[in-house]
Amino acid sequence: MSSDVHGSGRADDGRVAEGSGVDREFLALERELAVFLRRARASSGDMAREVHPELEPAAYGLLVRLDEADRQRATELAAWFGVGKATMSRQLRALEELGLVTREPDPADGRASLVALTEEGRARFRRVRDARRARYVRKLAGWDRAEVAELARLLHQLNVRAEGGAQGVRAEGGAQGVRAEG
Repeated sequence: MSSDVHGSGRADDGRVAEGSGVDREFLALERELAVFLRRARASSGDMAREVHPELEPAAYGLLVRLDEADRQRATELAAWFGVGKATMSRQLRALEELGLVTREPDPADGRASLVALTEEGRARFRRVRDARRARYVRKLAGWDRAEVAELARLLHQLNVRAEGGAQGVRAEGGAQGVRAEG
């Protein structure tokens, strides 16, 4: 007997229709992920505008990555997000024009440069990130900490498996090929 997916109080065999081969749990997962991703995309746009009114939603993920990893080459960022060098170059140029990132020579290779958040970029990003985390705390106030930890663990597991375990965990979303994170 399968679990009751949406609290309807009915127990069933987990199938939508005999012979369809579609599990009710996976349909529920698909539906909930679609809602979650729609909200995440909208939230990413809102957060990007809070950082800077001209910031594209897709670029918010770059701020997340640079805050976590500090200075990185553009090629490393492109590989992390799974986008081309040209796409990454456009995103970084836009962030640089907004004063959120800076480029400096790579001491290991003078031909390359390292991208880093400016002090202003880091301050703006962290203010928005901290406000978002406070919203999470409020929205999940009725949850037990163990439930929050379990949700985080399951999402991590889903992300790792979706990526095939390669290059860490990334969250889908955003435009122009750069995934929104954070």
